[in-house]
Order: sequence, then C-alpha cells, then structure tokens
Amino acid sequence: MNQPTESGVNEAAPPADAADSQAAVIDVTGWIPDWAAPWWDSMQEQPWLLALVLIAGGMVVAKLIQVIFSQVLGRLTRATETDLDDRLIALLTRPIFTTVFMLTLIFVVAALKVPDGPAAIAVRVLETLIVLSWMRAGLAAIRLVLEALGHIKHRFELIEERTIPLFDIVLKVVIVGAAAYILLAIWGIDPTAWLASAGIIGIAVGFAAKDTLANLFSGVFIVADAPYKIGDYIVLDTGERGEVTRVGMRSTRLLTRDDIEITVPNAVIGNAKIINESGGPWEKERIRLKVGVAYGSDLDQVVSELEQIALAHEHIVKEPAPRVRLREFGSWAVRFELLCWIDHPQYRGLYSHELYMAIYQRFDAIGIEIPYQKHDVYIKSMPPGDSPAALSGDNQDST
Repeated sequence: MNQPTESGVNEAAPPADAADSQAAVIDVTGWIPDWAAPWWDSMQEQPWLLALVLIAGGMVVAKLIQVIFSQVLGRLTRATETDLDDRLIALLTRPIFTTVFMLTLIFVVAALKVPDGPAAIAVRVLETLIVLSWMRAGLAAIRLVLEALGHIKHRFELIEERTIPLFDIVLKVVIVGAAAYILLAIWGIDPTAWLASAGIIGIAVGFAAKDTLANLFSGVFIVADAPYKIGDYIVLDTGERGEVTRVGMRSTRLLTRDDIEITVPNAVIGNAKIINESGGPWEKERIRLKVGVAYGSDLDQVVSELEQIALAHEHIVKEPAPRVRLREFGSWAVRFELLCWIDHPQYRGLYSHELYMAIYQRFDAIGIEIPYQKHDVYIKSMPPGDSPAALSGDNQDST
C-alpha cells in the first residue's frame, strides 16, 4: 500500500518481495538461539569486537566439529579391511571446516551492519565458496570410490579399470552441473533461460561437429566394450600394427615398431576390423616359420631338429611346446611349418629372425639341404642348322 509523506503525496512503497529478499540475505536473528539473543543484542553496540569474537569462535567451532567428525567416524571404520573410508573421511573434513567457518562469516557480515547491497554480495560469495568446496570434495571422492570398486571384480564387474574413465566423466558432469545450478540460484540467475539457450546451441553444435561427436560416442563405446586396452598390440584392417599407448574420448594412439605414433579417430576404429594380438586367454602369441627341405632328406630328422632349435631359444615358451607340421609336397621342396609360442607379440619379428638364423646354421652343419627354386630345360630336338656345334662355331666367328 502507499504511505503518505510530509508533503501529502503518496509515494509507492518498495515491492514487498524485494524488501523481503534483501532482509533474508543479511538477517541472521532467526539463527540465534534464545539464550544467546541478549548477548547478541548487547554486543551489536560494538560491531568490530563482535566480529572478532565471531571469527575466533567460528574457527574454534569449525575445528572442533572437524575433529569430532574425523574421530567418531574413524573409530567406526577401523574394523573395515579397506582404507577407502579413511580416505573419504580425510577428504570430507576440509569442506566441513569451510562450511562452518563461512557460515560464521555470514554472522560477521550481519554484525558489522554492512549495507544491504554489499552485504548481499558478500553473503553470496561466501555461499559460493561453500558450494565450490563441496564440489571439489565430490569430484575427488568420485575418483576414490571408482578406483576402489574397480578392484572388487567379483562384485562390480561393470566398474573395471577400462570403464573407470567413462563413469568418472559422467559423474563429474553431474556434479559440476548440479553445482552450477546451485550457483546460478545463489546469484539470483534464472537457469531456465540458460537451459533453453543451451538446448538451441547444442543442436547447432551437433550439426556443425557431427564428426567430433561421432568420435566422442565411439570413444565411449570403445571404453565400455574394451576391444583392446593400453599396452595391447593391435592390427588394423588397413595394415597398421602397433602398441596402444592411449585410448582417448576422440582418438586412439598406436606406437609402431618404427617408433612412429599413429592417431586413429575412434569413429574409424569403431567401424573397422581389429586384430588384438594381446587378446585371448593370455598374451602369448604363436609364430609360424615356414621351412622347405630338399626331397630325399630324412624327414624325421628335420622334425626333430626344428623342435630342438625352438626349445633351445630362451624366449620361446616351453608350454605349450613347439611343434612341427608337414604342410605340403611342393614343386621343388618338402614344406614344413614350425609352430611355437612367444610371451610378447612385439618381439615376433626379432624372434622369427633369430630362429631362421639358427635353422639355417644348423641345417648347413648337418647337411640338410634347403633348396631354392630352379628349373631344368630339356631340348628334344634342334632346328636344322642350329646344332650345338654350329652354334658354337657361329659364336667363335662372331668373336
């Protein structure tokens, strides 16, 4: 309603909502217990002294609550086998201290009788610090909990080392989004318009960055499905072979044996045929060496020598044992294949080289011939005048 002034003109009173909102920001009398109200009223006559008392008392109370929180919960968690709860308690003590101390500073702002405008800004800054403190603790707690759950494979098969980055990103987005919403509300900003604008911008960005989004979603599927992991040796359908050094949300990086790093977009890998040489029940890989011997060789001796050569190599796995198979009777050699296992796929080329060298030296020493392809030409008849003697004479005349 309008109130009359000394001049008799009715002036419009300020809106009730605005006055109530400002009063709610700086009015803390409702927080004070009845037994402390007289002391608060008397101390308000000396605001700076009251502020100092509140700051000192707030630090003491905040520290006391922090100690009680850590000690009481620490006793309850001593019987647990894991140290996750202890680390979480240590992580939460800091935001608890920050919350209690910032609430004390809100009382200080009220005690100093700061004008409504600066007081409102000061209180919102203090509330912002409280939200940021809890957001930081929440982000750190997510990482601790996911790492702990990732080690409990029998109970939480979904959360493993390879899927931790996916859950980590999703939960961090949720926490940061919730904190941003609370901060907007603290500063009196209506988030509805921001969300509507974000939706429109998101549609535009989706059309403009469809390739980037395709790589992003493919990265999520790769992390969840885990066709390979860091350290695996994979072969792409385009022929590239290398060790996986990084699985990112946009691309996967391979380090070849030539120390060349290849960056492959996840969208390409998601639609490609991948050969994981480190996959399967173990990391071992079987190598195949093709060896040809001349017809007339002692085949039993060839099999025995090849097996002994493989067993003598220090990096060839003894179990499964090396084996030799006769594959075919070729046009110019009897073809065998030596099958043996190695521990690490990256050494396939080196160990094959060493075995081939050992096979050649051993066969040369014991007289087993390794033939090469050759052709014998038989001439049934010579054209008239082209006898070998005539050809020889023509060659002599020409010289």
